[in-house]
Amino acid sequence: MTSDTAGPLAGLRVLDLTRILAGPTCTQLFGDMGAEILKIERPGGGDDTRKWGPPFVKDADGADTEESAYYLCANRNKKSVAVNLADPRGAALIRSLLDHCDVLMENFKVGGLRAYGLSYDDLKESHPKLIYCSITGFGQTGPNKDKPGYDVMAQGYGGIMSLTGTPDGEPMKVGVGIAGVVCGLYAGNAILAALRHRDKTGMGQHIDLSLVDTQISWLINEGTNYLTSGTPPLRRGNAHPNIVPYQTFQTSNGHAIVAVGNDSQYQRFCAVIGRPDLADDPRFATNTNRLAARDELVPLIAEAVRLIDTETLLSELATAKVPAGPVHTLPEVFETDQVAAREMKISMPHPKAGSGTVDLIGNPIKFSETPVTYRHAPPVCGADTDAVITDLLGPAALEAAKTDGIVG
Repeated sequence: MTSDTAGPLAGLRVLDLTRILAGPTCTQLFGDMGAEILKIERPGGGDDTRKWGPPFVKDADGADTEESAYYLCANRNKKSVAVNLADPRGAALIRSLLDHCDVLMENFKVGGLRAYGLSYDDLKESHPKLIYCSITGFGQTGPNKDKPGYDVMAQGYGGIMSLTGTPDGEPMKVGVGIAGVVCGLYAGNAILAALRHRDKTGMGQHIDLSLVDTQISWLINEGTNYLTSGTPPLRRGNAHPNIVPYQTFQTSNGHAIVAVGNDSQYQRFCAVIGRPDLADDPRFATNTNRLAARDELVPLIAEAVRLIDTETLLSELATAKVPAGPVHTLPEVFETDQVAAREMKISMPHPKAGSGTVDLIGNPIKFSETPVTYRHAPPVCGADTDAVITDLLGPAALEAAKTDGIVG
């Protein structure tokens, strides 16, 4: 195997048949850690998210290219190989590439790759060491297995929307495609575990993941609250179901987050906002009591906090060692010294960008010995077709693929 980095996953090669967000999130993470990712795309079109804009990368004349910000978010450190799967010769080319890969990731509808001879059942005997990871909306089994899988549908079906939003408002999805992102993170964990098993036994396997299953898994405490009590949780906006006060409050000039985690913090918090009587009141002295009296206590806190400006409140709470923080806009987030120190905003050279670079969100993993690397900007569709096929299959295979018109 070849590799262009010494990262922790150097030497691992992934054939990536995914698009949109869940699968690409996983493979970008693997790419950052040194794996070689072969992103297989449709010639001429590629990943659907390439068209999900604006915003798009601007060229030297300030005009939109076909590289959307959405596509950029999950596709760095990959090599784009454009192959027409609908042609049997294209599917055969993919099987030839697979001979040189450790992992196949796909997010076609259930059974969708069978038509190309690329389902797990088609490959498991010829590739017994292959780790084959499938991501769908509802999984490979069950009555809903053939339904399409979109992030907002997973959030609705899996219950998180019923918990998100204000008490008197409509159910609300999370502001980003979090069901896809978390599913991609679960996929990464599962693949690494399967690789560990393969290293010990020589056996590959099929991993079946769904957006809905993984979304249900991260209902976490609210899901278990329901299973324990039998009482459906309520939407509470920014409030916490089990801790009071733990939410946003309006200040005299904006908003602030207060996250009181225990009774001693609550006492110090009340002193800072000028209401020590709320700490002495037995109705509010313990978190259990505060939960019971939430509707009475929170308006009293809100009234006091509204008289204090955000900067003063946060400064005094920090001095008092009470957890609190700002509500940043995205411009404020990416201008913070913390983001700079942690390298959570990066720039990479991009051939389509008029400025020469694109700005991306950095990888949050900080290895002490094998740091993540940023080697390839999100590729233009088909940018690596010739190099990958020549490297893995030889010049004759590339010439034949071009003659057959199955690559782009």
